[in-house]
Amino acid sequence: MRAHLVLVHGSRLASSQWAPQVALLQDHVDLTLVDLPGHGVRAGEDFTLVRCVEVIDEAVRAVPSGAPVVLVGHSLGGYAAMAYAAAQPDALDGLVLAGASATPTGPGAAVYRGVAALTDRLGPERMTRLNDRILRRLYPPERIEPVIAGGYYFAPTADAWREVMTHCRPAMLERVRCPVLLLNGQFDQFRVGVRAYLRACPTAREEVIRRASHVSNLDQPEAFAEALLRFTRQVVDSAPRP
Repeated sequence: MRAHLVLVHGSRLASSQWAPQVALLQDHVDLTLVDLPGHGVRAGEDFTLVRCVEVIDEAVRAVPSGAPVVLVGHSLGGYAAMAYAAAQPDALDGLVLAGASATPTGPGAAVYRGVAALTDRLGPERMTRLNDRILRRLYPPERIEPVIAGGYYFAPTADAWREVMTHCRPAMLERVRCPVLLLNGQFDQFRVGVRAYLRACPTAREEVIRRASHVSNLDQPEAFAEALLRFTRQVVDSAPRP
């Protein structure tokens, strides 16, 4: 049976973030794309990590029995995936935390407080125009337009990062026994805490995507997909045989 990847998007986007990967992955693995509370089809829900764990659990439990499950989360989705793995340490065959290798305390947390404050000050319409302008300048239309079409979700930003800054720490991974990949862009500021995560989780290793920033799945979509497939093959090959 093919492996099954459950993909969890980052802050202010929705599951459409994974559009560049879907075409690259779908011939090799089965996919489930999750919208977090306050985002996408769940835009009307309040964001809490407890609800994130429930939403991810629904997706994991819906995977056909016997299929190896690899949970992939980017940025905010990475912290949500971390919370799920801490709550359900035996539910996964593999875990990928992309752009989520920083301990969200101290000076680093100020960045996301600033983002939330800027969103409140500018308002959703101006933030949408700003995001559109930046993304279309950085990426070709065929890559970024499907992502933009999924919309932006600014309302939960402050609550989401308050939850992360309050609850998420490397120690959450101490009980996780499945293989863990810390997948980071070369220029991602969220690499700064990677050593703490490697110390906390004996099954973790880091892989760096060259010439990529925090949104490495958009900067280098092929390299990102290849890293997921390599890791998934390792997970499947190392799984106990029945």
